Amino acid sequence: MLIEEKESTLYLIGKQIFKTIFGLFYRCHVFGVENIPKSGGAIIAPNHISFFDPPLSGSTIKRPVYFMAKKELFNIPIFGWIIKQTNAFPVKRDTLGMFAIKHAFYILKKGRLLLMFPEGTRSKNGKIGIARAGVGMVACNAQVPLIPVKIENTNTMLRFKQIKIKYGKPIYPPKKFKKNDYINLSQKVLKAIEIM
Repeated sequence: MLIEEKESTLYLIGKQIFKTIFGLFYRCHVFGVENIPKSGGAIIAPNHISFFDPPLSGSTIKRPVYFMAKKELFNIPIFGWIIKQTNAFPVKRDTLGMFAIKHAFYILKKGRLLLMFPEGTRSKNGKIGIARAGVGMVACNAQVPLIPVKIENTNTMLRFKQIKIKYGKPIYPPKKFKKNDYINLSQKVLKAIEIM
């Protein structure tokens, strides 16, 4: 069943809590928010170095953001219910199942923002990883722009380093495409992140 298109009270509370934590304890600096479309569907595409990356993006964007989260997280008592209430939906590890794909297209068709990681999984060394085809596939078929996002220092939060998040210029998918274009588009996003 598809989640409703709304900002729950829990989402709004969580957004404010994370915004306060990131700003107060990590002196969070946000750049390029003007590059995020004010309306219409788009994919927010950050590098992935920490579990804090989704709430960081969600708390620095005015519009509501929808998230993919690994299926196992939804089985954790209480926590699973919480992330479901905060616009997350399940995806199988290392793959995009039919439910996740259908859900992603539904969200984008409704003109919402969807967060997807071009690497598909979290980097364990803090460096940008290898591009996966998933982000490119969804962007091409939904015909929505990708917003490259560079996140810095969320993997060193115990050291209280300053966190930075930079939103880059939109990258548009080709109108005519083949399967090879999926991975090419994902790679293009990661390259944009590297030079930001």
